[in-house]
Formats: sequence, C-alpha cells, structure tokens
Amino acid sequence: MLVIGFTGKMCAGKDAAAAILQQRGFEFHSLSDAIRAEADKRGLERTRENLRNLGNELRATHGPSVLGERMKELMTTEKVVLVSIRNPAEVEALRQIEKFVLVTIDAPTELRFEREVARGREDPPASVEELLEREELENKADPNNQQLDATMALADETIMNDSSLQELGGKVLALLEKYHG
Repeated sequence: MLVIGFTGKMCAGKDAAAAILQQRGFEFHSLSDAIRAEADKRGLERTRENLRNLGNELRATHGPSVLGERMKELMTTEKVVLVSIRNPAEVEALRQIEKFVLVTIDAPTELRFEREVARGREDPPASVEELLEREELENKADPNNQQLDATMALADETIMNDSSLQELGGKVLALLEKYHG
C-alpha cells in the first residue's frame, strides 16, 4: 500500500496535486471530509471557522489523532492520496501505515492570496495580511488544535508550487516515481 498525504497552507495546491494522483488511480480522501460530515450531521454551516472549530472539538473529544484514524478506516485500495493533514498526531497515526509519505505543498504568500481570491469561495481574505491572520489560527500550540507549521515540519518531501499546473504535475509524477517506481 502507498499512501501519499499532502499538507500545506491555504491555496498552496494540495487539491491540485491530489487530483494528479487521482488521475493515476489513487483513491482520494480529505481529512476535512470527516469534519464536513460532522458539521452536516449537526446542521452547521460549512464555513472555514466552523470547520476549524469543529475539527478542534473532535480532536479534544476523541484525541488529536482522530481524523488520521478515521482516514485509515476509509481506505479501500492500495494507492491512496490524502489532503488536509493539519495536526502532528494525525501524521503519527498515518505513519502506522507501512508506506506513508507526507508531502508539504508550498507556494509564495502573494500567489496563495491570488489563488484564494480567484477560487471564489465565500468570505475570501481582503488582503495578504488577513490571509496570514487566518493562517495563524491554524497554528495553535494546543495539541487538539490545528498545528499546520508543526505538521509541515514533519514532511518527508516538499514541493514548491510557484509556477504552472503542468510544472506541478511534473513534480508530483517525479515524487510518485520515487516512492512507487
């Protein structure tokens, strides 16, 4: 089994990288899907703030590795790609899989801001500064909260996504070749 997990900041390109692997037969899961399902069950609106708070609540109630553990239960094939890994305990849970590779997808702040505005989701940040403020909320010291910087520091590989989708594809395929052969 090969499981490639992507972590990274907002609009760095995690979903785009995952889509490239999906096109090559990888089963896709997002740790955020578990949070969205819980939000739907509770009748909560799927805002970034609600989802972040609910994820933190799930970690506090069921342990900081809960989302990683839930993902392991969903995997049904030998090739899986995961996105939205945001807590070191999630990484620890996923590292129990024999061939798990954590990859940070990164991009310059200005470019990530442009992407965030362009994707047209509700309530985009009004400035680069606001984007950075929102990201700080994803870096709490509490083990039950998102700890994105600490999670990114655990990565086995880092891909800089500062160019075209085609270039990102080449980098993802090189990574795949390295780990899957």
